This record gives sequence, C-alpha cells and structure tokens, in this order.
Amino acid sequence: MKTVSSDDVARVLVVGGGYVGMYTALRLQRTLRQELRQGTAEIVVVDPDPYMTYQPFLPEAAAGAISPRHVVVPLRRALPHCTVVVGEVTALDHEERKATIATLAAEETGDGAFTLPYDELVLAPGSVSRTLPVPGLADVGIGFKTVEEAIGLRNHVLEQLDIASSTRDPELRDAALTFVFVGGGYAGVEALAELEDMARYAVRYYHNVRPEDMKWILVEATGRILPEVGPDMGRYTVRELRARNIDVRLETRLESCERRIVRLSDGSRFPARTLVWTAGVKPHPIVAASKLPLTDRGRLKCTAALRVDGTEHAWAAGDAAAVPDLAAPAPATPGAPRPECAPNAQHAVRQAKVLAENVAAALRGGRIRDYEHAYAGSVASLGLHKGVAHVYGRKLKGYPAWFMHRAYHLSRVPTVNRKARILAEWTLAGLFKREIVSLGSLENPRAEFELAAGTGRHNETT
Repeated sequence: MKTVSSDDVARVLVVGGGYVGMYTALRLQRTLRQELRQGTAEIVVVDPDPYMTYQPFLPEAAAGAISPRHVVVPLRRALPHCTVVVGEVTALDHEERKATIATLAAEETGDGAFTLPYDELVLAPGSVSRTLPVPGLADVGIGFKTVEEAIGLRNHVLEQLDIASSTRDPELRDAALTFVFVGGGYAGVEALAELEDMARYAVRYYHNVRPEDMKWILVEATGRILPEVGPDMGRYTVRELRARNIDVRLETRLESCERRIVRLSDGSRFPARTLVWTAGVKPHPIVAASKLPLTDRGRLKCTAALRVDGTEHAWAAGDAAAVPDLAAPAPATPGAPRPECAPNAQHAVRQAKVLAENVAAALRGGRIRDYEHAYAGSVASLGLHKGVAHVYGRKLKGYPAWFMHRAYHLSRVPTVNRKARILAEWTLAGLFKREIVSLGSLENPRAEFELAAGTGRHNETT
C-alpha cells in the first residue's frame, strides 16, 4: 500500500459525493480559488460513483418522466478544480489524519489502495438502506436509493405486465400484478405513486390486462405516512391513494416474504413478485469505522458549526451527521439537548454552504459560524399532476402542490445543463405520449453474446 505525500499543500478530503459532498466541494473550489491556483490547497473528493444522484427525481426517472442520465451530475464536470477519486474510504486514522482509499484498480489487481494524508476532513458519506431481519427480504427485496435501482424497478414493473399478459397460470398472473411497497416516507410513497401512474397508463396497450387487475399495496408500521408534510396532508395522501384503489395499510409490518409469499402482521398472506423496501436508512458504515464521536443512533455528533464534537479538523453534515437545530424552539427542560436537523435535502444543501465556508475559514484562520435555518416545509409528488405540500405554513394539494414540487426541485438540481435538459423533457412529455419501453436487458448486456458464444462452441464440438 503506497502513501501519497501532502508536502506543503493544505489538503481537504471530502468523503462522499452526494448532496453535502458535492455542494461542499463546489463551494470550496470557489472560496479557495486563489489557493487552488497557487497550488497551496487541494480538494480531494472520494466516492464509489463518479456522479451525484439527485434523489428527489428518482421516482420520476423510474416512471419514465425523466431520462436516468439527467438525474445524475458528473462529479468531474461539476468539480473541475477538485481531484475526484472513484473509490471508497475503507479506513480513517484521524489522529494521524490519514485515510485509506481503495480504488477500482484495487478490485482488479489488488494494487490500487493507497493512504492519503489530509489537513481537513469532511465526512459526508450519506446513508444506506436500513434493512431488518425479515425472512426472504434479502432474496426478493428491491431498494430505491440509486438510479440503478430506480431503472431496474421500472423495467421490473413493465416486465411483470408482460408476464401477466402472456401467462395462462392464474396464480402467476396474480403474483405478477401485485406490487408491495414497504415504508410510508418520501421514497416509498412517491415511488409507488409514480409507478402506479405509469403502469395504469401502460396497461391500455395490453389487450388482457386492466387497471383494476393490478394490486398496489403500501405497508407502513406507524399510523401515518409522509410525516414531513404534516398530519392533515398525510391523511389527505392516504385518501388520495385509496381513491386510486391503492391498498394503504397503516400500523402494519412485513413479517416474511419467503418464496415470494408476502405475510403481514395483520394476518394477510398473498403472492407478490414485486417487493420494494423503503423503510428507512442508516448512516454509511464508514461513520462507525471512523472512531469519531457518535450519537445513540449511529450518527456523527456535531456542533452547530458542523464540526465533529470535540474533534479538531473534522467536519460533517447531511444524513450521517447529528447537527443541533438552532431554529427549533429550545427544550423546556434545562440541560436537555436541542432537537437535531432533519436528515433531508433541504438541510443538506444549506449545511454544505456553511460547511465549506467554515472549512475555508479554518484554513485561513478566519471566523467560524453556526448553521441555522428555519425549515421551510416539504413537497411530495403523487404522480402526474398530483401532489401534496406544506410550505411556510400553507397547505397545498393536487396540481398546485405538484407544480410546486417540480419548480422547487428544478431550482435545486445542480448545473444549468441539468436544469435545461429536465425542463426540455418535461415540455416534450406534455406534447407526446409517455414512454413505456422496458429495457431489462440493460441489466445483463452480455447475456445474448454469451448465449451466442456458448452456442458457437457447442456447434464446433459437434
């Protein structure tokens, strides 16, 4: 394993290329423009993917409203003055201020891992799906955090329609037309609503499948869905989904899905070939491996200035960080901890700006400031022309909420290039019919060639 020397360069290591990682690096390369030109500073961004995924658009990408390549932002294009390393931080020694990084070359040859010294550390690895030991979940469950999962789910849903249309087995047909989503947060509700909308449109082109043949089921362990938009809008969302014949089951848990048989805590049991798991997230494993101070929930314990509590030269924000919410009312009990900022995109983008300025100030010996932002509210899409919103105390539903959802996220997606492409796609979608093509073969592009090569070898031997 080789070590990359830092020499006299002040190196900022950004672990993660998501919301916080990319926006922090973007702000840093502007703030430290002079140091970067002089070669006295360096910004290194490490992420397993060479792009940042704008996750609020994943449901629309899954439904075909947006092209998958337009919901990701290439890190090298957005961060031309940063060093982007496609790899994974496997170990951190913050006392020595060194990180061990495994790259793609390490996977291929075993010779691509190296140790990188740093001066300032920004931990923004994000989160991963939080799974439970449900029998069968690991075998049949589908996640919904990456663009690959979103496109795979779209292909899978359309493939189930093809199976239902072509089979003569009634049990297989019922299982193919049953779609179960576990988790009533943003990801689960928006993904279900968008895909149900797409499938309802798609079945008009199937001669023997009708919308009422499909069963869409949302399973939520608590008594409400979309808590971010408030109880009133949450109840409205339940009524809206049920009006579309979507079976919303509150205070219900998934107990088993072995052999594609779904068993729920309410006693129901039915076959289903689609089970989407969106029941929460947890901090990335590198957070626990960093040996930095953690909360009871496994998040990095941070100050309002976005420093890791009690640790110099270490910063964090986003999903993996527990940041005190200075805009929330102070606790009534003396000495009680303040509420934490919600781990959502709204806080992440704003935290990244303050974090970058604080890191630059630390390098220059400037003033460090606290992060404080009053939560503006939330918006959620429920399919084409349908949505809910609770923004600055105002409650919206239907078309106005859907329009606000699109307008807000269009303003937040990075780069003018992506904004223009997404707007163009929305405009064309209003003029032409929805695309309902399944490209499931993309998930195994060599299958046909392998079959041909295998057939060729067989022919030669015979």
